[in-house]
Amino acid sequence: MNDEEARTRLLDAAEALFYAEGVQAVGMDRIRSTSEVPLKRLYKIFPAKEALVAAYLERRDQRWTASLRDAVAQAPGTGEAIGAVFDWLARWFSEPDFRGCAFLNAYGELGTGPAGVLDVVRRHKAELRGLLAELTGPGREELADQLLILVEGATAVAALTPGPEPAHRARQAASTLLSVTDRPN
Repeated sequence: MNDEEARTRLLDAAEALFYAEGVQAVGMDRIRSTSEVPLKRLYKIFPAKEALVAAYLERRDQRWTASLRDAVAQAPGTGEAIGAVFDWLARWFSEPDFRGCAFLNAYGELGTGPAGVLDVVRRHKAELRGLLAELTGPGREELADQLLILVEGATAVAALTPGPEPAHRARQAASTLLSVTDRPN
């Protein structure tokens, strides 16, 4: 097994375990045994747990954001693209292993302690807000912020009551918000 394969196996194990059980509940020995990567190689690739957590979140961010962007790209117009965000969330919230936002879960467990992890969480949220700003268009930063709150709120509610309903309700709120902000003064 080369380092790239070992890294992939470690990240696969970390993602499955950290997302399902929490960062603090899962030790490095559990990651090692689940991934079947020798301990020496694990620490060669990830010298500290913080580095593994940050790498897990970075990889999750890349896949999560790419999937959301793909869903939005298929929508024909701005209103439909914003609706596509919430439709995508509804599908995600309905996945059997959905446990809320991995980024906020990690932040909630670790707080501001590990700077590398906090940086990944902040970049992820900034990227999500940036996508929403792209969809709302120039000069509508406040609307992008409001949509971000709807996305984050729906995600938090769905973590407690999994299923598509929080995304559907947030989509309705977004539609109302868009109709109000699109009215001429």
